[in-house]
Amino acid sequence: MDNSTASLYFNLTMFRTLDTYKYPVFVFFLLLYVFITFANLILITVISQEKSLHEPMYIFIACLSFNALYGSAGFFPRFLMDLLSDTHLISRPACFTQIYVIYSYASFELTLLGIMAYDRYVAVCHPLHYHRKMQLKIVIVLALFAWLCPPCLIIPVIYLATTLPLCGNKLHKVYCANWNIVKLSCISTAKNNISGMFVTIATVFCPLFFVLFTYFRIIIICWKKSSEFKGKVLQKCLPHIISFATYSITAFCDITLSRYNPDEISPYLVIFLSLEFVVIPPILNPLVYGLKLPEIRRHVVRMLSKQTSHDY
Repeated sequence: MDNSTASLYFNLTMFRTLDTYKYPVFVFFLLLYVFITFANLILITVISQEKSLHEPMYIFIACLSFNALYGSAGFFPRFLMDLLSDTHLISRPACFTQIYVIYSYASFELTLLGIMAYDRYVAVCHPLHYHRKMQLKIVIVLALFAWLCPPCLIIPVIYLATTLPLCGNKLHKVYCANWNIVKLSCISTAKNNISGMFVTIATVFCPLFFVLFTYFRIIIICWKKSSEFKGKVLQKCLPHIISFATYSITAFCDITLSRYNPDEISPYLVIFLSLEFVVIPPILNPLVYGLKLPEIRRHVVRMLSKQTSHDY
């Protein structure tokens, strides 16, 4: 590959590991993408159409599903195309666009899960003031904050990466990642490291500590309450706890993986760990919220039953 081509494209090298199994892997991930799209669209449709679900918690769940569609659209089409391709080159603009979509998806997910923790905290710890503190306009402001805040943090970090002179074009990933590009730099990356650390703290650790704080307060409130009260709180909070724990673990795996030399780890493990946070949460969220919350489950079953009866 000549220098001009290397400067215009990145080479996603981990696809070579999947060449032997690319067709079954393609079918598997295509089915996953169809399921993610279908399941999250059903959740969004049910919540938007049923007036009884026009409450803060369900609105935030719909936002999670919308974000799952957004993040999946930024990953799956390109991933599926690369699986069947003989070359795994991606242009610089397409690579940085993918970085923005995946990173903004990740940041929005964590910020929104933090806001949902606040919603649960108010519902449990301040039930008499819930409707005043979680009015529709406040919910909209919180959702907009979760959506608009990540770009303000991510765009500067990506811009810094675009200005780096690079001494190679090989990314040991199946999708573009900012840190993998920064490691190719021919010059010092101190500014990139500092800005990346700041964004990680703001978008990962701040929501994490906030959620832990809110659930610590919820546990204190529940400690002296009846078993019936604890059961109701657990029913309302469990889907959120599962979603947050799953996403935190998958994001932590990806962050940790980026700091290791991929040559020292099994390539299959590298691919699995790097795919977790862009695949598992979009699959798990509609299952957790659609099956665990009876209000949503009832309306989903009714809608699917009507659709089935119309087909026949």
